[in-house]
Amino acid sequence: MNDERLITLRNPWFVWSVGGTIAIAIVSILIGFVWLPSASSAFGDLGLWARICGAAGVPSSWYSGNAQSQVPSDVVVLPPSGRDRPMLDSIGRGATLATQHCSMCHGVLSNGQVTAPPLAGQYADVIYKEMRDFLSGQRPSAVMQPIIAARSDQDLHDLAAYYASLPRAAPIEKARAGEGPDPVALRLVMQGDPQRNIAPCAACHGEIDRKGAAPWLGGLSAVYLAAQLRAFASGERHNDINEQMRNVARQMTPEEIDAVARYYAAMQ
Repeated sequence: MNDERLITLRNPWFVWSVGGTIAIAIVSILIGFVWLPSASSAFGDLGLWARICGAAGVPSSWYSGNAQSQVPSDVVVLPPSGRDRPMLDSIGRGATLATQHCSMCHGVLSNGQVTAPPLAGQYADVIYKEMRDFLSGQRPSAVMQPIIAARSDQDLHDLAAYYASLPRAAPIEKARAGEGPDPVALRLVMQGDPQRNIAPCAACHGEIDRKGAAPWLGGLSAVYLAAQLRAFASGERHNDINEQMRNVARQMTPEEIDAVARYYAAMQ
């Protein structure tokens, strides 16, 4: 009987197997997290470190939380939550600001316009982030930026709290009687298209799951939704976190964009 130990540096089979495994792991890491991200165009004009972090699914930099610094667009900051008196005061202040500056375009519980989204019942983190991006210029708008230029960070929190407290409005556009959802739109929304690197819309925007700062899309006008998707696809709009929307919209055909926009426009 051979009593020689297997796990020992004197055993050449052990040394070669462990060394080979480590070598394969190093080569795989270099290919998957360095070479492929640097060679891929899916990461846009990001630097090498940002590409590596994107491939690994981690942020390339962390928000320090310093209230005096400008919060970058790719950081989700959640507005305060709770049912206490300060929250009610915030909603009240937000209602006053909305009446003075927002209701003409965005409505209150409904919205007849097709180029401005209704905000009632929208997630507070979504409203806060988009207003912050308008304020910083990350999301350019000749209409929104002059309106929001004088608003403080507390104003943004108050407006987000107010609109999030409202019930969602009924969709402006109704599906035709007896007409089911477009199968192309339904497939993209619920399943996506993995071969084209299109994630299912519902995985971020609700129905299946939701990511921070991803808005609820049900009831938004098809004109507005299609315009935003085209803006993401062209790069005209670029305040999406880690280019998630740009990477998806670039892969969609104009017909698919219109179909998905109509699908969400008729959704409650």
